[in-house]
Amino acid sequence: MQKYECPCGYIYDPAEGDLDNGIEPGTAFEDLPADWVCPKCQAEQEHFFEAD
Repeated sequence: MQKYECPCGYIYDPAEGDLDNGIEPGTAFEDLPADWVCPKCQAEQEHFFEAD
């Protein structure tokens, strides 16, 4: 699954999820809840881009 990066440098890795915010490992970026934001800077998903 594709990783996505926030402009602040946080990388959302689907293999890890975001357990601190209730996102289970294996959750694709496209399947994140609409209200999920970057746990580091609170940027909305629209600001993320595909990570290398």
